[in-house]
Amino acid sequence: MTIGSLLIIDDDETDLFICGYTIQRFDPDIKVVQALNGREGLDLLRRERPDAIILDINMPVMNGFEFLETYARDFARGADDPVPLVVMLTSSHLGADREKALQYDFVKRYFEKPLTQDNLKALAGIIETGRH
Repeated sequence: MTIGSLLIIDDDETDLFICGYTIQRFDPDIKVVQALNGREGLDLLRRERPDAIILDINMPVMNGFEFLETYARDFARGADDPVPLVVMLTSSHLGADREKALQYDFVKRYFEKPLTQDNLKALAGIIETGRH
């Protein structure tokens, strides 16, 4: 179960710190890149290709759902050009938010904050399965 790199998109610096800390405890070799909103995340994706994206919903400038719409249009092209998978990490407990996020085939999980070791184990398993 290896994760090479992760892009975390969240506007809350405390949540970014907790994610980074949890990831480094899980595997200190994982490269972590952070963005404070969806627009920053899209800009980073134009330069880097992480194994997965951890995405919050409620953010300024470009929220998680706006990110997903743009990501689907501009990046998610098909099996011949695989894109990083997305997992939602949010404080939203709303079933409607979960359903809306999971309608995108590249969104593989919906986790509630905070990020846990179990979330990362699940993510690593999804990434491993996708590589085969």
